[in-house]
This record gives sequence, C-alpha cells and structure tokens, in this order.
Amino acid sequence: MILSIIVIGDEILLGQVTDTNSGEIARRFGPMGWTVAETRVVGDNADDISRAVSDALAHSDLVITTGGLGPTKDDITKTVLMREFGGSLRRDPEVEANIERVFAKRGLRLNDLTRAQALVPDTCRVIQNRLGTAPIMCWERDGKMLVSMPGVPFETVGMLDLAVVDMVKERYSPDTLILHRTLIVSGVTESDLATRLADFEDCLPEGMHLAYLPVPGYIRLRLDGIGVDRAVYDQCVAGLKDMLGGLLLHDGDATPAEMALEVLRGLGLTLATAESCTGGNIAHRITEIAGCSDCFVGGVVSYGNNVKTGVLGVEAADIEAHGAVSEEVVRQMAEGAARVTGADCALATSGVAGPGGGSADKPVGTVWTAVHTPAGTTTRLLHLPGNRARVIERATTEVLLDLLRNLRTVGQN
Repeated sequence: MILSIIVIGDEILLGQVTDTNSGEIARRFGPMGWTVAETRVVGDNADDISRAVSDALAHSDLVITTGGLGPTKDDITKTVLMREFGGSLRRDPEVEANIERVFAKRGLRLNDLTRAQALVPDTCRVIQNRLGTAPIMCWERDGKMLVSMPGVPFETVGMLDLAVVDMVKERYSPDTLILHRTLIVSGVTESDLATRLADFEDCLPEGMHLAYLPVPGYIRLRLDGIGVDRAVYDQCVAGLKDMLGGLLLHDGDATPAEMALEVLRGLGLTLATAESCTGGNIAHRITEIAGCSDCFVGGVVSYGNNVKTGVLGVEAADIEAHGAVSEEVVRQMAEGAARVTGADCALATSGVAGPGGGSADKPVGTVWTAVHTPAGTTTRLLHLPGNRARVIERATTEVLLDLLRNLRTVGQN
C-alpha cells in the first residue's frame, strides 16, 4: 500500500516554519504496512497544489495533505480539492457548532472568516477537528483515498491519533507485515559499529534491513522486517543485541531523558540538576516528559558564581583557584544539588558555550559535567564543536547518557 504526503504552505518553502507533520504521518503509517512513496512540499499556489495532488493520486493508494485550511485568503486547499473531486459548498452545522465551541472556550469573538470554515464540499466525508476549527475532509475515488488535514502540528498529530489512523485501518488492510525495532547504542562511531556488524548484516534474511540513524551523542539502530516471519525477526533482534553487548544502552526508541527516567523509576531513585552553561536545558528535556515528577525533584540554574556558592555550597576558593569551568566546581555543583533537594542522583554542567568567553586553556565548547549517584560522583571533560545552541544540546545529551551508564553500576550493586 502506497502513501504520499503533501505539505502545503509558503511558510514551509521559505523556511520560516519547519515541517514536522510529514514525519509524524510517516511514523504512524509505516508500522501499519504503508510504504511512503514521497513527501512533497508546495506553496499556497492553486496550480502547484493541484499538480501535486493529481500526481500523488496517480501512483498512491492514500494521499494525506496538511495545511491551507485556515480562514485567510491564502488557505486555498479546499477550493483546489473541489477542482479534483467536484461538488459544491454546503454549510455543515456540526462543523459550525465545533467552531463556536472552540472560540467560546478560548474566550474569542467569532468572525465571518472563521465561520466560513463551516462551508465544506458536499463530495467529501467530514471529520470534526476536536482540537481546532478547520475540519478534516476525506474523499474516495477508484479505491483511493485523500485526507486533507490542518497544518497546525498540534492539530495534525492529535487528530491522526484520535480519528484518522483508525479510519484508514478500517478502510484498508495492508497486505504486508512490516516490523520495526530500534536499539540505542553509544560509545562507538558509526563506521566502527558498521564494521562490527558487517557479518550480521550480510546474513540477514531477505526482507530485513539494518538502518544506522546517528544523532549527536548516540546511534539509533533500526532493524526493519518486511514480510518476514515474526519468529525469524525476533531471533535476529536477539542476535543483534548479543553482538552489541555493552554498547547497547536501551531496547526501544527513546530520548536520553526518557531512558534515564525509565531506569531511575526501576531503581526507585530521584534526580536533581545543577546547570550553568546548559541554562536549564537538562531540566527542560526531563520535564517535557509527562509523569516525570515521580523521579525529578527540581533543579538549580547556577549561572552566577554567587548561586554556585550560596545555594549549592561550592567553595569560593575552588572557583578562584580553578575557575567556574573546572572539575572541582562541577563536582561540588552535582553533590550540592543532591544535598539541597534531597535527590538520590544529580547532574551538573559548567562550560563555555560561546560564541565568546573562551580562552587558550578553555576554548569555546569546553564543558565539564558531573554525575552523582548513590555509587559516587564521576566527572567528564568535553570538547564540543559547533555554535552555542549545539554545545548546549550536546552537553545535555552527554550528561544524560553518562547518568545512564552510571546507573548500571548502581543497579548491579
């Protein structure tokens, strides 16, 4: 079964907004047996949208569009799709009631432009958008389906899960079973890992493929199986895990923060943070995850030395002697965070994120990290490339990965 995705909007083409919808759609439908043939981005131009839709319908069983369904003049997707499928506009009372409900809930005054979103083609099936005002519209022709969704990512992702995925499941039964398994690996380069797994890849059965998906700090290994017996697939997964040995950090697709929380819960431990150069980014990564409060107790953004000394108890003499970016200071930051919050574990960072502030001894990208657990405190010196944002993100990832490694020691005791 072939799926094409069309993302509509000048703001995407101009780089003012990053497209995340196409990836979310692909992640939902890939495991169901759908092959994503293409993702196309087009602007708010009627001829371009029409051409993209016609091309996609010619070779795909399912086409999903996002964007161009709002109340303004550049939202022309509905009009263009009526060229393709025909029909005339009708006022849908359920859509209108939904629009009124959304505006009342937000305390906004409803205007005629927004009310016009209740006009829908009489040739389509309408799905109420429970998260916004623009309805989802579905057309079927010659055994094929087109689903037109709003472009707001929150609405797109939410309505995929609330309605669209199940609707497509009911309509189509994919003829091929597709299996995916992701393993998180660290402590090795992509090329070294590929060399290590070369024999394993050469012996994979037909229909199986190993994908290397590196991100800064670790590698996501995804084992795909298309039309493969599940028992054979599971045997290959077990063999891969054995070959990875101590390089394997996590079985399953997860962020470093998600992995850390899972291990902390399993051990019954709590966590705090003390951040200088990362400015609260570690805490942000953790608190993005719903339910983290059972493990994460809080954090201190100790950007100024007076906060390091006055709150975390770092010795002023050590800052004077070694500088704020030093092993001595970051160790005391982690231990101080655990002490003042009562947490079992703590993470700390202190570094030079740039673009200024570096020196010959401590150039931009120099970061000291510390991990405190019941097994003790460890530190690490990092020299990270890139701009300020990249240094902050990489330091955040590295200290979370260090926490995972250190918790292995705790779990073995």
